[in-house]
Amino acid sequence: MRHGKKVNHLSRQTGHRKAMLANMACSLIEHKRIITTVAKAKALKQFVEPLVTKSKEDTTHNRRVCFAYLRSKYAVTDLFRDVAAKVGDRPGGYTRIIKMGNRLGDNADMAMIELVDFNELYNGGKKEEKKGRTRRPKKTAAPVATPAAAPVVEEVAPIVEEAAPIVEEVVETPAAEVVETPVAEVETPEVVEEAPAVAEVEETPADEAPEAPATDEESKEEQA
Repeated sequence: MRHGKKVNHLSRQTGHRKAMLANMACSLIEHKRIITTVAKAKALKQFVEPLVTKSKEDTTHNRRVCFAYLRSKYAVTDLFRDVAAKVGDRPGGYTRIIKMGNRLGDNADMAMIELVDFNELYNGGKKEEKKGRTRRPKKTAAPVATPAAAPVVEEVAPIVEEAAPIVEEVVETPAAEVVETPVAEVETPEVVEEAPAVAEVEETPADEAPEAPATDEESKEEQA
């Protein structure tokens, strides 16, 4: 049975478990968010938040205590310089765990653990509202009512200015006289149509037609 055992050993020995949590805390302080399993994230939350509380008061003793857990002087420097400036006014709850589903290899529950004040997406660039105890306001003596002074009303006589009517004299100017100028008559040259020339062909009568030259045979008969 596992009654009263609140510490998760994470299947590791004491030295191995402390070294692993120290390395994870250094990575969280440096990168402001890391992704791990849900069980390791819950163990890291319990490991790192007391150290962040120590960093609010910058003393040599607190630096040595944080160095004993983190074992890295660079992580201690970032913790007391950057992280402490952001979480100086926060009373607690410095980290946030966001579940991200199961891992493909062994189906382990994965989660992202981050420092709350360094997430601009959730905070919208503003610091989250602090949730602390509300105290009742102290009772204060009721203020003594003083008689209000009567308001002073000043009567201002209205000033009426009678504006003299402005008469504008309109001078009628005669319209410009239009002078009609005669249009110059343009003499168009006369076009003379020339009849086409017809070639005269002399007709020769049929009786006066030239005789055809005699052939060789006819000339021989005439000589005979």
